[in-house]
Amino acid sequence: MSKRDYYKVLDVARNATEGEIKKAYRRLAMKFHPDRNPEDQDAEEKFKECKEAYEVLTDAQKRAAYDQFGHAGVGASRGAGAGFSAADAFGDIFGDVFGDIFGGARRGRTQVFRGADLRYELQLDLRQAVFGDAVDIDFQTLVECATCSGSGAAKGSAPVTCETCGGQGQVRVTQGFFSVQQTCPRCRGRGQMISTPCDTCHGQGRTRRSKTLNVKIPAGVDNGDRIRLSGEGEAGRNGGPSGDLYVEVHVRDHPIFERDGSHLSCEVPVSFATAVLGGELEVPTLDGHVRLKIPAQTQSGRVFRLREKGVRPVRGGPTGDLFCRVAVETPVNLSSEQRKLVQKLEESLRKDPKRHNPREHTWLDGVKKFFENIAR
Repeated sequence: MSKRDYYKVLDVARNATEGEIKKAYRRLAMKFHPDRNPEDQDAEEKFKECKEAYEVLTDAQKRAAYDQFGHAGVGASRGAGAGFSAADAFGDIFGDVFGDIFGGARRGRTQVFRGADLRYELQLDLRQAVFGDAVDIDFQTLVECATCSGSGAAKGSAPVTCETCGGQGQVRVTQGFFSVQQTCPRCRGRGQMISTPCDTCHGQGRTRRSKTLNVKIPAGVDNGDRIRLSGEGEAGRNGGPSGDLYVEVHVRDHPIFERDGSHLSCEVPVSFATAVLGGELEVPTLDGHVRLKIPAQTQSGRVFRLREKGVRPVRGGPTGDLFCRVAVETPVNLSSEQRKLVQKLEESLRKDPKRHNPREHTWLDGVKKFFENIAR
């Protein structure tokens, strides 16, 4: 094999970073791999040349020697000699790819596992959600075993090195020209085996326990909002970090108010006399009562807006409003005398329906025209 400049072989600059060298090697190795170029001797030679250049330039000591002394600094027999394997080379390609993605797992380090995240559904009253609160919650979680301090081994004993992976937590599996690292099936990535399990956790290193936390509920939360409590989830394994606890908010229905984002609304029953003559009503809000002025001749369905009597959003922004929707209440359970008075009032109003009942009058006119058009 000819001894070309390694940097030119991989088509990278002499000051190229390790990442740039890896990227160039993957591209060229895939291009010239013998399985993709059967019976092409030239492609196989280029493939070997790329692998030789890659092995030198990704090793800090060898690269320094090559930069100073050239090929003489790294030996003249690298790459093309005995022991070259296309499977090994292709394994390096995939090892680099998966190593970059999964944080260097291919180097065979004992795996650590982050604890699982937990979810807790918290029921709140509307007032708690609007103004905030501090609530105690109880839940079950996995915590580090206090007896063995998370090792899983009984007191007086210690975990032993896994014979399958040699304590690395991973094994290399080769299928054809693929060669990848996998979690050791015997120790499941721990790199160690427990000969005498802890009586408390039965070798798991974690135990289930009830836990109570005081959760601060920020003002303005709404249905579906989540509060994250970092590190309050399940304990990790093999020294891994704990997961998080997510408290999901569910706001109970309120007997008076309905919520729509930052706004509140409610229905205000108004007597027939108040709707006709006008007056004042005491209307409830979440932080007290206010006086609402009802103008004379108010119709059912009219909405009054009380500014800044709604909710201040948890993520900031202006406080919402309270919308009061009038519902004129028809008198019920009338006495004989009251019925006569209502009939007397109705007779008086019917003398000039266009003036006293304009909406009814307009509607009746519309109905009349509708049927007249059908008859034509």
